[in-house]
Amino acid sequence: MSNDIRIKNGLTINLKGAAKNIVKEAPYPKSVSLNPSNFHLIIPKMVVRVGEKVNVGDVIFYSKKDERIKFCSPVDGLIKEIVRGAKRKIIEIVIDVDKNQKKLEHNIIELEKLNADEIKNIILNSGCWPFIKQRPYEIIANPSEKPKSIFISSFNSAPISADFQIILDDQKEEFKTGLKVLSKLTDGEINICIKKDISTFINDIKGIKTHIVSGPHPSGNVGVQIHHINPINSGERVWTLGPEDVAILGRFFLTGFYNPIRTIAVSGAPVKYPKYYKTIIGSELREIINDVGIDLKDSLRIINGDVLTGTKVEPDNYLGFYNNTVSVLREGNQYRMFGWVPFINNKIPSIYKTSFSWLFPNNKYDLDTNLNGEERAFVVTGEMEKVFPMDIFPMQLLKECMAENIDKMESLGIYEVAPEDFSLIDYSSSSKIEAQYIIRKGLDLMIKEVG
Repeated sequence: MSNDIRIKNGLTINLKGAAKNIVKEAPYPKSVSLNPSNFHLIIPKMVVRVGEKVNVGDVIFYSKKDERIKFCSPVDGLIKEIVRGAKRKIIEIVIDVDKNQKKLEHNIIELEKLNADEIKNIILNSGCWPFIKQRPYEIIANPSEKPKSIFISSFNSAPISADFQIILDDQKEEFKTGLKVLSKLTDGEINICIKKDISTFINDIKGIKTHIVSGPHPSGNVGVQIHHINPINSGERVWTLGPEDVAILGRFFLTGFYNPIRTIAVSGAPVKYPKYYKTIIGSELREIINDVGIDLKDSLRIINGDVLTGTKVEPDNYLGFYNNTVSVLREGNQYRMFGWVPFINNKIPSIYKTSFSWLFPNNKYDLDTNLNGEERAFVVTGEMEKVFPMDIFPMQLLKECMAENIDKMESLGIYEVAPEDFSLIDYSSSSKIEAQYIIRKGLDLMIKEVG
Protein backbone atom coordinates (compact mmCIF):
# COMPACT_ATOMS: atom_id res chain seq x y z
CA MET A 1 0.00 0.00 0.00
CA SER A 2 1.34 3.44 -0.86
CA ASN A 3 0.42 6.96 0.20
CA ASP A 4 0.98 10.10 -1.83
CA ILE A 5 2.75 13.13 -0.36
CA ARG A 6 3.10 16.38 -2.24
CA ILE A 7 5.76 18.84 -1.16
CA LYS A 8 4.94 22.38 -2.27
CA ASN A 9 7.54 24.59 -0.61
CA GLY A 10 11.13 24.14 -1.72
CA LEU A 11 13.39 24.87 -4.64
CA THR A 12 14.73 22.80 -7.51
CA ILE A 13 18.24 23.94 -8.45
CA ASN A 14 19.05 22.66 -11.93
CA LEU A 15 22.80 22.30 -12.26
CA LYS A 16 24.83 21.01 -15.17
CA GLY A 17 27.01 17.95 -14.85
CA ALA A 18 24.76 15.24 -13.40
CA ALA A 19 26.43 11.82 -13.44
CA LYS A 20 25.65 9.66 -16.47
CA ASN A 21 24.06 6.25 -15.96
CA ILE A 22 27.46 4.56 -16.15
CA VAL A 23 28.83 2.55 -13.21
CA LYS A 24 32.56 1.85 -13.21
CA GLU A 25 34.65 -0.20 -10.82
CA ALA A 26 37.13 2.19 -9.26
CA PRO A 27 40.72 1.00 -8.80
CA TYR A 28 41.16 -0.59 -5.39
CA PRO A 29 42.35 2.23 -3.13
CA LYS A 30 45.95 2.40 -1.94
CA SER A 31 44.76 3.79 1.37
CA VAL A 32 41.51 4.44 3.19
CA SER A 33 40.55 6.63 6.09
CA LEU A 34 38.17 6.47 9.03
CA ASN A 35 37.32 9.98 10.19
CA PRO A 36 35.59 10.27 13.59
CA SER A 37 34.14 13.64 12.54
CA ASN A 38 31.77 11.67 10.26
CA PHE A 39 30.14 10.28 13.42
CA HIS A 40 28.75 13.25 15.27
CA LEU A 41 29.45 13.35 19.04
CA ILE A 42 31.31 10.02 18.94
CA ILE A 43 34.49 10.08 21.02
CA PRO A 44 36.68 7.26 19.69
CA LYS A 45 38.52 4.80 21.92
CA MET A 46 41.28 3.21 19.85
CA VAL A 47 41.76 -0.56 19.72
CA VAL A 48 44.78 -0.59 17.36
CA ARG A 49 48.11 1.20 17.12
CA VAL A 50 50.22 2.51 14.26
CA GLY A 51 51.90 -0.35 12.39
CA GLU A 52 49.35 -3.01 13.39
CA LYS A 53 47.87 -5.36 10.80
CA VAL A 54 44.08 -5.37 10.46
CA ASN A 55 41.69 -7.48 8.39
CA VAL A 56 38.41 -6.36 6.85
CA GLY A 57 35.92 -6.19 9.72
CA ASP A 58 38.44 -5.86 12.54
CA VAL A 59 37.52 -3.24 15.14
CA ILE A 60 39.52 0.00 14.79
CA PHE A 61 37.83 1.98 17.56
CA TYR A 62 34.63 2.05 19.56
CA SER A 63 32.52 4.77 21.12
CA LYS A 64 33.84 5.89 24.48
CA LYS A 65 30.27 6.53 25.69
CA ASP A 66 28.92 3.17 24.51
CA GLU A 67 31.49 0.40 23.97
CA ARG A 68 28.94 -1.66 22.05
CA ILE A 69 29.13 0.70 19.06
CA LYS A 70 32.16 -0.44 17.07
CA PHE A 71 33.79 0.99 13.96
CA CYS A 72 35.53 -1.59 11.79
CA SER A 73 38.17 -1.55 9.08
CA PRO A 74 36.74 -1.52 5.53
CA VAL A 75 39.98 -3.05 4.16
CA ASP A 76 42.84 -5.39 4.97
CA GLY A 77 46.07 -3.50 5.61
CA LEU A 78 48.39 -1.71 8.02
CA ILE A 79 47.52 1.19 10.30
CA LYS A 80 49.68 3.86 8.67
CA GLU A 81 48.83 6.88 10.79
CA ILE A 82 46.61 8.08 13.59
CA VAL A 83 46.29 11.83 13.11
CA ARG A 84 45.68 13.79 16.28
CA GLY A 85 44.77 17.40 16.89
CA ALA A 86 44.52 19.64 19.94
CA LYS A 87 44.30 17.80 23.27
CA ARG A 88 45.19 14.60 21.38
CA LYS A 89 41.79 14.53 19.70
CA ILE A 90 41.74 11.84 17.00
CA ILE A 91 41.23 13.48 13.62
CA GLU A 92 41.77 10.56 11.25
CA ILE A 93 42.92 6.95 11.04
CA VAL A 94 44.70 6.12 7.78
CA ILE A 95 45.08 2.49 6.65
CA ASP A 96 47.47 1.36 3.90
CA VAL A 97 45.69 -1.29 1.83
CA ASP A 98 47.14 -4.77 1.31
CA LYS A 99 46.76 -6.48 -2.07
CA ASN A 100 45.48 -9.69 -0.44
CA GLN A 101 42.22 -8.86 1.31
CA LYS A 102 41.51 -11.07 4.30
CA LYS A 103 38.11 -10.73 5.92
CA LEU A 104 36.86 -11.46 9.40
CA GLU A 105 34.07 -14.03 9.05
CA HIS A 106 31.03 -13.99 11.32
CA ASN A 107 28.83 -16.99 12.01
CA ILE A 108 25.35 -15.95 10.85
CA ILE A 109 22.36 -17.96 12.05
CA GLU A 110 19.16 -18.05 9.98
CA LEU A 111 17.41 -14.73 10.34
CA GLU A 112 14.06 -16.32 11.25
CA LYS A 113 15.64 -17.93 14.32
CA LEU A 114 16.98 -14.66 15.74
CA ASN A 115 15.17 -12.26 18.05
CA ALA A 116 15.64 -8.49 18.14
CA ASP A 117 18.34 -8.50 20.84
CA GLU A 118 20.37 -11.18 19.08
CA ILE A 119 20.17 -9.25 15.79
CA LYS A 120 21.27 -6.05 17.53
CA ASN A 121 24.32 -7.80 19.01
CA ILE A 122 25.28 -9.21 15.61
CA ILE A 123 24.98 -5.80 13.95
CA LEU A 124 26.95 -4.12 16.74
CA ASN A 125 29.80 -6.65 16.48
CA SER A 126 29.85 -6.48 12.67
CA GLY A 127 30.57 -2.75 12.44
CA CYS A 128 27.27 -2.07 10.65
CA TRP A 129 25.58 -0.28 13.55
CA PRO A 130 26.95 3.20 12.61
CA PHE A 131 24.78 3.05 9.47
CA ILE A 132 21.69 3.31 11.68
CA LYS A 133 20.93 6.90 12.65
CA GLN A 134 18.17 8.28 14.82
CA ARG A 135 15.86 11.27 14.79
CA PRO A 136 15.76 13.50 16.69
CA TYR A 137 19.33 14.82 16.70
CA GLU A 138 20.66 13.07 13.54
CA ILE A 139 23.20 10.95 15.42
CA ILE A 140 24.03 7.24 15.54
CA ALA A 141 21.10 5.37 17.10
CA ASN A 142 21.18 4.23 20.71
CA PRO A 143 21.10 0.39 20.74
CA SER A 144 19.24 0.42 24.06
CA GLU A 145 16.22 2.19 22.56
CA LYS A 146 13.48 0.87 20.33
CA PRO A 147 12.26 3.08 17.47
CA LYS A 148 8.60 3.72 16.82
CA SER A 149 9.35 3.31 13.08
CA ILE A 150 12.18 3.18 10.55
CA PHE A 151 12.44 5.47 7.52
CA ILE A 152 14.43 5.10 4.30
CA SER A 153 14.36 7.67 1.50
CA SER A 154 15.01 5.89 -1.79
CA PHE A 155 15.71 9.08 -3.74
CA ASN A 156 17.78 12.22 -3.40
CA SER A 157 16.38 15.57 -4.54
CA ALA A 158 19.56 17.62 -3.96
CA PRO A 159 21.22 19.08 -7.10
CA ILE A 160 23.36 16.66 -9.19
CA SER A 161 23.26 14.06 -6.42
CA ALA A 162 23.39 10.28 -6.76
CA ASP A 163 20.43 8.35 -8.14
CA PHE A 164 19.74 5.48 -5.76
CA GLN A 165 17.92 3.49 -8.44
CA ILE A 166 21.23 3.18 -10.28
CA ILE A 167 23.10 2.42 -7.06
CA LEU A 168 20.70 -0.36 -6.01
CA ASP A 169 20.39 -1.91 -9.48
CA ASP A 170 22.81 -4.76 -8.66
CA GLN A 171 22.12 -4.82 -4.92
CA LYS A 172 18.42 -5.68 -4.89
CA GLU A 173 18.67 -8.93 -2.91
CA GLU A 174 20.98 -7.34 -0.37
CA PHE A 175 18.54 -4.44 0.01
CA LYS A 176 15.58 -6.79 0.54
CA THR A 177 17.52 -8.79 3.14
CA GLY A 178 18.49 -5.58 4.92
CA LEU A 179 14.82 -4.64 5.18
CA LYS A 180 14.02 -8.05 6.72
CA VAL A 181 16.72 -7.48 9.31
CA LEU A 182 15.42 -4.00 10.16
CA SER A 183 11.84 -5.24 10.47
CA LYS A 184 12.95 -7.31 13.46
CA LEU A 185 14.17 -4.21 15.28
CA THR A 186 10.90 -2.28 15.51
CA ASP A 187 7.27 -2.94 16.32
CA GLY A 188 6.38 -0.09 13.98
CA GLU A 189 6.48 0.18 10.22
CA ILE A 190 9.36 0.20 7.75
CA ASN A 191 8.60 3.30 5.67
CA ILE A 192 10.24 3.76 2.26
CA CYS A 193 9.65 6.93 0.28
CA ILE A 194 9.74 6.72 -3.53
CA LYS A 195 9.88 9.54 -6.03
CA LYS A 196 6.72 10.00 -8.07
CA ASP A 197 6.68 8.57 -11.63
CA ILE A 198 9.68 6.32 -10.94
CA SER A 199 9.38 2.60 -11.65
CA THR A 200 11.27 0.66 -8.99
CA PHE A 201 11.54 -2.87 -7.61
CA ILE A 202 10.79 -1.45 -4.16
CA ASN A 203 7.08 -1.33 -5.05
CA ASP A 204 7.06 -5.15 -5.16
CA ILE A 205 8.62 -5.68 -1.72
CA LYS A 206 6.19 -7.01 0.87
CA GLY A 207 6.08 -6.11 4.54
CA ILE A 208 6.93 -2.43 4.09
CA LYS A 209 4.92 0.75 3.70
CA THR A 210 5.75 2.84 0.64
CA HIS A 211 5.02 6.52 0.15
CA ILE A 212 5.03 8.30 -3.22
CA VAL A 213 6.62 11.74 -2.83
CA SER A 214 6.54 14.60 -5.32
CA GLY A 215 7.81 18.15 -5.24
CA PRO A 216 11.03 20.15 -5.26
CA HIS A 217 14.03 19.74 -2.99
CA PRO A 218 14.08 18.97 -0.04
CA SER A 219 11.36 16.40 -0.80
CA GLY A 220 14.05 13.69 -0.76
CA ASN A 221 15.18 14.55 2.78
CA VAL A 222 14.14 11.83 5.19
CA GLY A 223 13.36 14.44 7.87
CA VAL A 224 10.81 16.15 5.61
CA GLN A 225 9.23 12.77 4.89
CA ILE A 226 9.04 11.86 8.59
CA HIS A 227 7.40 15.23 9.31
CA HIS A 228 4.59 14.57 6.82
CA ILE A 229 4.12 10.87 7.62
CA ASN A 230 4.89 10.19 11.28
CA PRO A 231 6.04 13.32 13.16
CA ILE A 232 8.40 12.98 16.12
CA ASN A 233 7.33 14.08 19.58
CA SER A 234 9.43 14.52 22.71
CA GLY A 235 10.79 11.17 23.91
CA GLU A 236 10.14 9.34 20.64
CA ARG A 237 12.79 7.84 18.37
CA VAL A 238 12.74 7.16 14.64
CA TRP A 239 15.63 5.36 12.94
CA THR A 240 16.84 6.23 9.45
CA LEU A 241 19.23 4.61 6.97
CA GLY A 242 20.50 5.37 3.50
CA PRO A 243 19.42 2.91 0.77
CA GLU A 244 22.94 1.58 0.13
CA ASP A 245 23.51 1.29 3.88
CA VAL A 246 20.52 -1.06 4.01
CA ALA A 247 22.17 -3.11 1.24
CA ILE A 248 25.47 -3.25 3.18
CA LEU A 249 23.57 -4.54 6.22
CA GLY A 250 21.76 -7.13 4.10
CA ARG A 251 25.03 -8.24 2.44
CA PHE A 252 26.53 -8.89 5.86
CA PHE A 253 23.64 -11.18 6.84
CA LEU A 254 23.83 -13.00 3.49
CA THR A 255 27.59 -13.59 3.51
CA GLY A 256 28.83 -13.19 7.08
CA PHE A 257 31.41 -10.62 5.93
CA TYR A 258 31.57 -6.87 6.49
CA ASN A 259 31.78 -5.53 2.93
CA PRO A 260 31.17 -1.76 2.92
CA ILE A 261 30.85 -1.08 -0.81
CA ARG A 262 30.06 2.53 -1.61
CA THR A 263 28.73 3.64 -5.00
CA ILE A 264 29.39 7.32 -5.60
CA ALA A 265 28.30 9.78 -8.27
CA VAL A 266 31.08 12.17 -9.30
CA SER A 267 29.25 15.14 -10.78
CA GLY A 268 29.45 18.84 -11.61
CA ALA A 269 29.82 21.10 -14.62
CA PRO A 270 33.67 21.08 -14.48
CA VAL A 271 33.67 17.25 -14.61
CA LYS A 272 34.43 16.04 -18.13
CA TYR A 273 33.16 12.47 -17.66
CA PRO A 274 30.62 12.48 -14.81
CA LYS A 275 29.72 8.93 -13.83
CA TYR A 276 29.28 6.47 -10.96
CA TYR A 277 32.09 4.55 -9.28
CA LYS A 278 31.98 1.49 -7.09
CA THR A 279 34.57 1.77 -4.37
CA ILE A 280 35.06 1.22 -0.64
CA ILE A 281 33.93 3.47 2.18
CA GLY A 282 36.73 5.87 3.11
CA SER A 283 38.61 5.46 -0.20
CA GLU A 284 41.17 8.01 -1.35
CA LEU A 285 39.56 10.31 -3.92
CA ARG A 286 42.53 11.29 -6.09
CA GLU A 287 42.46 8.39 -8.57
CA ILE A 288 38.71 8.76 -9.09
CA ILE A 289 39.01 12.52 -9.56
CA ASN A 290 41.76 12.05 -12.12
CA ASP A 291 39.67 9.49 -14.01
CA VAL A 292 36.66 11.80 -14.52
CA GLY A 293 38.69 14.43 -16.32
CA ILE A 294 38.91 17.22 -13.75
CA ASP A 295 41.66 19.74 -14.43
CA LEU A 296 43.07 20.42 -10.98
CA LYS A 297 44.85 23.49 -12.34
CA ASP A 298 41.48 25.21 -12.57
CA SER A 299 40.06 27.00 -9.56
CA LEU A 300 37.62 24.33 -8.43
CA ARG A 301 35.97 23.25 -5.21
CA ILE A 302 35.69 19.53 -4.55
CA ILE A 303 32.83 18.72 -2.18
CA ASN A 304 32.57 15.51 -0.18
CA GLY A 305 28.80 15.13 -0.47
CA ASP A 306 26.17 17.11 -2.34
CA VAL A 307 26.56 20.81 -3.14
CA LEU A 308 24.19 21.95 -0.35
CA THR A 309 25.34 19.84 2.61
CA GLY A 310 28.79 18.50 1.69
CA THR A 311 32.22 19.44 3.00
CA LYS A 312 35.03 21.08 1.05
CA VAL A 313 38.02 18.72 0.64
CA GLU A 314 41.31 18.51 -1.21
CA PRO A 315 41.84 16.01 -4.08
CA ASP A 316 44.00 13.76 -1.88
CA ASN A 317 41.29 13.53 0.79
CA TYR A 318 39.05 10.53 1.49
CA LEU A 319 35.42 9.66 0.84
CA GLY A 320 33.07 10.39 3.74
CA PHE A 321 31.52 7.42 5.53
CA TYR A 322 27.92 8.23 4.52
CA ASN A 323 28.51 9.97 1.17
CA ASN A 324 27.18 8.76 -2.17
CA THR A 325 28.13 11.93 -4.04
CA VAL A 326 31.32 13.83 -4.79
CA SER A 327 30.45 17.23 -6.30
CA VAL A 328 32.65 19.69 -8.14
CA LEU A 329 31.90 23.41 -8.55
CA ARG A 330 33.88 26.36 -9.79
CA GLU A 331 35.25 28.62 -7.08
CA GLY A 332 33.35 31.89 -6.86
CA ASN A 333 36.35 34.18 -6.99
CA GLN A 334 35.03 36.39 -9.80
CA TYR A 335 32.81 39.26 -8.71
CA ARG A 336 30.31 41.23 -10.78
CA MET A 337 30.19 45.00 -10.49
CA PHE A 338 26.72 46.14 -9.40
CA GLY A 339 25.68 42.50 -9.11
CA TRP A 340 22.85 43.51 -6.79
CA VAL A 341 21.04 45.34 -9.59
CA PRO A 342 18.05 43.24 -10.78
CA PHE A 343 18.04 41.91 -14.37
CA ILE A 344 21.57 43.22 -15.08
CA ASN A 345 23.90 40.35 -16.03
CA ASN A 346 22.11 38.19 -13.49
CA LYS A 347 21.82 34.56 -14.59
CA ILE A 348 21.64 33.00 -11.16
CA PRO A 349 18.36 31.15 -10.38
CA SER A 350 16.64 32.81 -7.46
CA ILE A 351 13.52 32.43 -5.35
CA TYR A 352 12.81 36.03 -6.32
CA LYS A 353 12.11 37.23 -9.84
CA THR A 354 15.29 39.30 -9.95
CA SER A 355 16.50 37.46 -13.03
CA PHE A 356 14.87 35.84 -16.03
CA SER A 357 15.63 32.31 -14.80
CA TRP A 358 11.99 31.83 -13.70
CA LEU A 359 10.91 32.08 -17.34
CA PHE A 360 13.03 29.03 -18.20
CA PRO A 361 12.50 26.53 -15.35
CA ASN A 362 14.15 23.65 -17.22
CA ASN A 363 17.41 25.46 -17.92
CA LYS A 364 20.52 24.05 -16.27
CA TYR A 365 23.24 26.23 -14.83
CA ASP A 366 26.98 26.15 -14.24
CA LEU A 367 27.00 27.87 -10.85
CA ASP A 368 30.01 28.71 -8.72
CA THR A 369 30.49 29.09 -4.98
CA ASN A 370 30.18 32.88 -4.89
CA LEU A 371 28.03 34.07 -1.97
CA ASN A 372 26.93 37.12 -3.98
CA GLY A 373 26.96 39.22 -0.87
CA GLU A 374 28.15 39.22 2.71
CA GLU A 375 26.54 38.38 6.03
CA ARG A 376 24.01 41.04 6.95
CA ALA A 377 21.10 41.74 9.29
CA PHE A 378 18.94 38.75 10.19
CA VAL A 379 15.48 40.24 9.57
CA VAL A 380 11.99 38.91 8.85
CA THR A 381 11.53 38.62 5.09
CA GLY A 382 9.36 35.52 4.64
CA GLU A 383 11.92 34.04 2.23
CA MET A 384 12.79 31.10 4.47
CA GLU A 385 9.22 29.83 4.54
CA LYS A 386 9.20 29.64 0.72
CA VAL A 387 11.83 26.88 0.71
CA PHE A 388 10.99 25.15 4.00
CA PRO A 389 8.29 22.47 3.58
CA MET A 390 7.58 21.73 7.24
CA ASP A 391 4.87 23.11 9.50
CA ILE A 392 7.59 24.89 11.47
CA PHE A 393 8.66 28.53 11.63
CA PRO A 394 12.28 28.30 10.46
CA MET A 395 13.35 31.88 11.23
CA GLN A 396 11.93 31.78 14.75
CA LEU A 397 13.55 28.40 15.40
CA LEU A 398 16.93 29.68 14.21
CA LYS A 399 16.67 32.71 16.50
CA GLU A 400 15.79 30.59 19.53
CA CYS A 401 18.72 28.25 18.75
CA MET A 402 21.02 31.28 18.70
CA ALA A 403 19.52 32.43 22.01
CA GLU A 404 19.76 28.88 23.44
CA ASN A 405 16.15 29.04 24.64
CA ILE A 406 15.41 25.35 25.16
CA ASP A 407 11.68 25.71 25.93
CA LYS A 408 11.06 27.75 22.79
CA MET A 409 13.21 25.39 20.70
CA GLU A 410 11.07 22.47 21.84
CA SER A 411 7.80 24.25 21.08
CA LEU A 412 9.06 25.34 17.65
CA GLY A 413 9.90 21.78 16.56
CA ILE A 414 13.63 21.25 17.13
CA TYR A 415 13.06 17.48 17.49
CA GLU A 416 11.86 17.20 13.89
CA VAL A 417 14.71 18.91 12.07
CA ALA A 418 18.28 18.16 11.05
CA PRO A 419 20.89 20.51 9.56
CA GLU A 420 20.27 19.23 6.01
CA ASP A 421 16.66 20.45 6.20
CA PHE A 422 18.00 24.02 6.36
CA SER A 423 20.40 23.72 3.43
CA LEU A 424 18.13 25.64 1.06
CA ILE A 425 17.95 28.44 3.60
CA ASP A 426 21.74 28.66 3.43
CA TYR A 427 21.40 28.94 -0.35
CA SER A 428 18.52 31.40 -0.59
CA SER A 429 18.65 33.57 2.54
CA SER A 430 19.59 37.18 1.84
CA SER A 431 21.15 37.38 5.32
CA LYS A 432 23.83 34.81 4.31
CA ILE A 433 23.63 33.13 7.70
CA GLU A 434 24.96 29.60 8.31
CA ALA A 435 21.59 28.05 9.14
CA GLN A 436 22.84 24.44 9.13
CA TYR A 437 25.57 25.29 11.63
CA ILE A 438 23.08 27.08 13.91
CA ILE A 439 20.68 24.11 13.88
CA ARG A 440 23.51 21.66 14.59
CA LYS A 441 24.55 23.72 17.62
CA GLY A 442 20.92 23.84 18.74
CA LEU A 443 20.56 20.06 18.47
CA ASP A 444 23.79 19.54 20.42
CA LEU A 445 22.43 21.77 23.16
CA MET A 446 19.25 19.68 23.33
CA ILE A 447 21.29 16.48 23.60
CA LYS A 448 23.29 17.96 26.46
CA GLU A 449 20.37 19.43 28.36
CA VAL A 450 17.48 17.07 27.54
CA GLY A 451 19.09 13.87 26.22
